Amino acid sequence: MGFKKILLFFLLCIFLNSCNVFKPVVGKAGHAMPDKFVSGQDSSNSIGFIPRGLFFTDSNLIHLIDTALTYNLDLQRALQRMQYANAGNLYAKGRYLPTINAGVGVGVDKFGKYTMNGVGNFDSNLSPNLTNDQIIPDPYRDLFAGVRSSWEISLWGNNKNLKKAAKARFLSSEVGKNLIITTLVAEIATLYYDLLALDNELVTIRKNLDLQEKAMNTIHDLKNGGKANELAVKQFEAQFLDTKALEVHIQQEIIKTENILNVLLGSFPKKIIRGLPIRNQLLPEQTATGIPSSMLVRRPDIRQAELELTAAKSDLKLARAAFLPSLIIGAYGGFNAFKAPLLFSSPASLVYGAISGITMPLINRTAIKSNYRKSIAYQLDTYYAYQKTILSGFQEVVTSLNGIKNYELVYQIKEEEVEALLKAVIASKDLFEAGFASYLEVITAQKSVLKAELELTEAKKVQFHSVIELYRSLGGGWE
Repeated sequence: MGFKKILLFFLLCIFLNSCNVFKPVVGKAGHAMPDKFVSGQDSSNSIGFIPRGLFFTDSNLIHLIDTALTYNLDLQRALQRMQYANAGNLYAKGRYLPTINAGVGVGVDKFGKYTMNGVGNFDSNLSPNLTNDQIIPDPYRDLFAGVRSSWEISLWGNNKNLKKAAKARFLSSEVGKNLIITTLVAEIATLYYDLLALDNELVTIRKNLDLQEKAMNTIHDLKNGGKANELAVKQFEAQFLDTKALEVHIQQEIIKTENILNVLLGSFPKKIIRGLPIRNQLLPEQTATGIPSSMLVRRPDIRQAELELTAAKSDLKLARAAFLPSLIIGAYGGFNAFKAPLLFSSPASLVYGAISGITMPLINRTAIKSNYRKSIAYQLDTYYAYQKTILSGFQEVVTSLNGIKNYELVYQIKEEEVEALLKAVIASKDLFEAGFASYLEVITAQKSVLKAELELTEAKKVQFHSVIELYRSLGGGWE
């Protein structure tokens, strides 16, 4: 077969491979993003762009956040992952550059008398043209000192795609750090207001304990005066003990919440300094969301998913290129001899050479096909993960927006309920002492006001949760 036919056959194989491999990979398109999060919502100046030091006004909370950003262990790990990704970025930049290695090599061979090398060396040593230095020793020694170079030429954009994937992953690690920051800020703020709510619940419980203790003393006096029985006394005592147990439970919840906060701060258990009571804390006035597309720019998890998709696309191109020919150029130069004293006898021992070749997989390409299919699946997986992240982010914003509005209404209703029940407690006590109400009505009134006051605190806490969640879901807090 002539050289032209071989070359034609080789080019035909390349063409058939290219037709089979370079088919586009397309995932199912998602739904179009709406123009607004909620109908009628103010779409200007998203609160996600407000710095955390301006969004939160409690100086104690800001101090906790600043401390966590210095000592939080998850954040420290994220910084190390950035270093790891940066090392991969540096590797990609040097992957397709020529390599030059200096080295010294020593080899020893004993050729049999009935081998080509053995017979050839024996015959060569009998030549009258050889000097004593040129006699081939037996066993034969191969000494080399010099440099060797190898260079794989990037024919199909491999260098570009490798660097693009590595850069995307490095940027993804940086965005991942921002994701940890915005999540950390939201967690600390949420736990801080949880603590304030627990403090307020403890105050409420202790106020009700005083109220219940006075009622219990009253029922004791009435029993001593013959106006109440032992059943009424025990009912009041049971109510008091139940509330006392609730007080201990809240105290334990405070300890637990403080310790969770301390872990986020990278600290061992200690007292957390708080500011004003939760009902005196002011909610952030601004709840504007901006247009939904601004969320794509601001939210770290969406940016991270987008960068992972970019890297996956480049990985797929690299997997495709593995089916195509690769060009490798090699060269060497140095000193070579079979006797140590002759190794550096330049120019007689000076050697150099170069070689180039094109290789291409034709048979048994199972490993390459497997990697290619994995790359396709991974790209589609990252594509759908990107779509899901956008969908989840949109849902979080809408949920938080409605939560702010609805829990504000709940808080107003609960305020009216507490006010009505406090009047009911006073009225039931007066009526009971006058003989127009039973002791069960007094107990019921006291239980109801305690429950309503705790629910009022809970409503205030959830208002803060909704605002914090909106801030986080719009990408706020990482600066």
